[in-house]
Amino acid sequence: MLAAPVTSLSHARNQLYERGFAVIEEVLAREQVARIAQVAMDVAEQEMVKNPGSAFTVDRGIDGALAPRKIDYPFLKHPAFREFVLHPRLQELADTVLGEPAFLMRDQLFAKPPHFGSSKPYHQENASLGYAPADGMIVMWVALDDATLDNGCLRVIDRSHRALLAHSPQPGASYNHVPQSDSIDVRREMLLPVRAGGVVVLHSQVLHCSAVNNSPQWRRAYSSHWVVSSIACRTNAQRFGYSRTAGGGQGLRFRAP
Repeated sequence: MLAAPVTSLSHARNQLYERGFAVIEEVLAREQVARIAQVAMDVAEQEMVKNPGSAFTVDRGIDGALAPRKIDYPFLKHPAFREFVLHPRLQELADTVLGEPAFLMRDQLFAKPPHFGSSKPYHQENASLGYAPADGMIVMWVALDDATLDNGCLRVIDRSHRALLAHSPQPGASYNHVPQSDSIDVRREMLLPVRAGGVVVLHSQVLHCSAVNNSPQWRRAYSSHWVVSSIACRTNAQRFGYSRTAGGGQGLRFRAP
């Protein structure tokens, strides 16, 4: 089933906690996200030179063609990314949905190249990160291209954020931590197409995935994790975050001006 976009930030907050996700169109201008997509291509080329054989960083087509898959921690790799992820519109969205000032913890940039961009299996962010309370962390996924049914838009299991499942490394792709397939009720699957400049907000525990990109179009997206100041963490995730409460002792940082 296709998910309908919400019409206001308050609606986004209500739907996030009721169903585990919300789609908000036209948060940023298409021209702005197109510029970041181009910076991403330049940075990704450098990443591929450093890690040419890494399935974590690089996607490989059946003919051996290589293309960027992912940039981890882009905030640290180019000033344009820092300016982008701290954009006031994104900060306002995170603050509103979380109900209090939100702080940036980490980010990732997904490329999903045309024709062979790899799939991402169903998983819950908080299975690996261990934030508590679970309602105190969200994922904001900004579409840099139109995300469609053909090129691998996000998919979620409606209302799956209410229980955290056990996850284990996926055979052959240990960087993917996944639950048992029989614990995923695909009858409640929702597809979340969104236009470039739109945002998908995900609860820390909602099951989500994306399919292979079989289209001739890129499906690039910028994903970031945001938390409330009182968040606790049972893993070392916060130790590597940009804003620290656990392990760093430096206070929370990196809010937009």
